[in-house]
Amino acid sequence: MWCVPHPQKSDHTLVLLDTEGLGDVEKGDNQNDCWIFALAVLLSSTFVYNSMGAINQQAMDQLHYVTELTDRIRTRSSPDQDEVENSDEFVSFFPDFVWTLRDFSLELKVNGEPISADEYLENSLKLIHNTDKKEKVQKLNLPRLCIQKFFPKKKCFVFERPAHGKKLSQLQSLQDEDLDSDFLEQVAEFCSYVFSCSKVKALSGGIKVNGPRLKSLVITYVNTISSGGLPCVENAVLALSQTENAAAVQKAIAHYDQQMSQMLELPTETLQELLDLHGASEKEATKIFMENSFKDIDQVFQMELRTKLETKREEFLKKNEQASSDRCAALLQGIFSPLEKDVKQGIYSKPGGYCLYIQKIEELKKKYSEEPRKGVQAEEALKQFLQSKEEVTNAILHTDQVLTQKEKAMEEQRVKAEAAQATAKFLEERQRQSEQLMKEKEKLHQEHMKQVAEKMEKAQAQMREEQRRAMEHQLQEQARLLRERFQEEIRRAEEERMKLQQRKSKRKWYKL
Repeated sequence: MWCVPHPQKSDHTLVLLDTEGLGDVEKGDNQNDCWIFALAVLLSSTFVYNSMGAINQQAMDQLHYVTELTDRIRTRSSPDQDEVENSDEFVSFFPDFVWTLRDFSLELKVNGEPISADEYLENSLKLIHNTDKKEKVQKLNLPRLCIQKFFPKKKCFVFERPAHGKKLSQLQSLQDEDLDSDFLEQVAEFCSYVFSCSKVKALSGGIKVNGPRLKSLVITYVNTISSGGLPCVENAVLALSQTENAAAVQKAIAHYDQQMSQMLELPTETLQELLDLHGASEKEATKIFMENSFKDIDQVFQMELRTKLETKREEFLKKNEQASSDRCAALLQGIFSPLEKDVKQGIYSKPGGYCLYIQKIEELKKKYSEEPRKGVQAEEALKQFLQSKEEVTNAILHTDQVLTQKEKAMEEQRVKAEAAQATAKFLEERQRQSEQLMKEKEKLHQEHMKQVAEKMEKAQAQMREEQRRAMEHQLQEQARLLRERFQEEIRRAEEERMKLQQRKSKRKWYKL
């Protein structure tokens, strides 16, 4: 296998798969040749068959490998699929066929009129008609019929001898200027066709084959043949899609992680800030997956990606809450530490001390609320912190002898009301966050469904186009067979007419 940069297309690679001569007597194994022929057909977009001299029956007989293709290749994995009769299945992925004739010395003429090499090939592929030897004719026509059915696009190139006389034994050392000019012109025409007309190798669904995909196909086909099975195009594409779709999931996740690590700063001020960033990163990750995946049957890999992204989101939500809790705890410790020192020093253990203490707490709560980027746990952290100080608060309240019993009761009620209000506020915030999460999930679900619908529409359009091309080929083939049958009927009718005319002539002679 030779891989070189394409001489005309900068973003393409030209891959030459050399079978090194089919039918080599030194190999001594015809089965190997059959498998190599089948592999070359499976892997190539342009199949070049190289032979010596003219296209005659011997050349056709040497091309017997083409008659065994349906016995060597399966298009689908279902064992009950009748692939032998349905050549359209093979046409959809078979390469273009190019027959090159080396050391060609005949004149390209039919009935004295010049013809092209392509016309010469078409004439050579016409079916033989002989009603007396049907079984033999059927055997002779089998390679022709297979080439016509399996290779809708055919091309022929002829090459004269590159040199003459003693130069033939020195071809390896000769320069271009030492070779026959007609031969060089024919080679240039052949190369120009290959460079400009050879298509990119594609799988069903229009999936273009690149280097890694070619490697996967070769390994899958060769392993199947080595294990005694028949290479199946559907299974090879499925194995390839499994590998690439798994890689597409990893690529999408890596992009998501990169985006989140670059743009996310924990803790976020609000839950929505985190959800918006997650949503944008998830949308980009899903787009990357769509661009790098194919044949994701039942959206298995897309669902895997979605599950992983949901897990990532939950992890970020927990990290965000923890980061918020940590920051709030540090802020509260820093803001309230002077108050704790004052309490230990007994500053508030005096008449009216409780009011001063509560006033100071309100001041510190305001200072805490003005601190930026506390995150989603700001209220919960403050609530838990104040609850942890209730024992101290109650002790100060108890020692405050100047307060009347009524005032104490009112203050206790106020503290409880404040606690209840804080709890209600916290529950309200939790409810709001839950609603935000549900809305975000619905939004992302709609986006997923939209992308899936778009991809399915593209796949259906591609499938319809392939079916149209296959039907067009089938109709052309039927039309060609009808023409040949019609011409055969005309020839027979002409023979009958001539015979009748001869019998009439004989009757007239007897009458005379």
